[in-house]
Amino acid sequence: MADLTAAPTQTAEIRESYLAMTQRKRVYGAILLVFFVAMMVAGFQTADARNAGGFWDGITRIFDYPTEVLSEAWEKASELPGHIAHFFPALIETLNIAAASTLFGAMLGTVLSLLSTRGLARWPRLIPIFRRVMDICRAVPEIVIALVLIFLLGGGPVPAMIAIAIHTAGALGKLFSEVNENASLKPVEGLASVGATWIQRMYLGVIPQVGPNYVSYALLRFEINIRASAILGFVGAGGVGYELKNAMSWGKGRYDEAAAIFILLFVTIVVVDQLSGILRDRLTHGTRSGAEA
Repeated sequence: MADLTAAPTQTAEIRESYLAMTQRKRVYGAILLVFFVAMMVAGFQTADARNAGGFWDGITRIFDYPTEVLSEAWEKASELPGHIAHFFPALIETLNIAAASTLFGAMLGTVLSLLSTRGLARWPRLIPIFRRVMDICRAVPEIVIALVLIFLLGGGPVPAMIAIAIHTAGALGKLFSEVNENASLKPVEGLASVGATWIQRMYLGVIPQVGPNYVSYALLRFEINIRASAILGFVGAGGVGYELKNAMSWGKGRYDEAAAIFILLFVTIVVVDQLSGILRDRLTHGTRSGAEA
């Protein structure tokens, strides 16, 4: 009988404890929400006070610039194909910057990821150092690195490529290291037992397992790097972004050129996104049979 009476008491205690814990979570959540809203309001007021023009004064004119660009582009629609052909070489330069930076960043990211993965690292004690290197590469924005390199090397595509490659190495290195952690160590141990070097163990035992995911992440990063290389053109790093900056800086009278560059860049990004999406799907899931399709 004592056990039967104790059970309801324990159940009631557990229920009361659970309700108290739920209540505390709600109170903490409400406090965090109030703090977050207060920070957002304070940050917005500070930014609006330091801005050259008030936010509420400028929000009513938010569509003025797009309207001017579209109206001038519509008036000079017959010249758009010529502008697209004229700026196409600059787009190729942007794609080259993105491709080269993705390639070099993926290669460096692969090395850093292998050196920072437990069970695979060549020097296990140096794993924290390699991880911090990836953190630094990933934390510093591309535009900051590009500005420093432009000061040292001068304007052009090379500073942009190096800046994007450094950031790409940090980002892909983090993603690759997470993929490496799911790789089986049995091939690596088998190769080690027959005297294979570390490079041979990684190349023959790990890369075949993680290769499809590596390529998938690299293609995704290539899409991001196209946008980044276009943005870096605004700080003198060449490519279609530099041409867009010039067209926008001249103002009215050259808005048709800006519209042509916008169209060119938009179509390119959409096409690359679709193609890389198809390739990533095939690499990740394999080629589907006709019945499954």
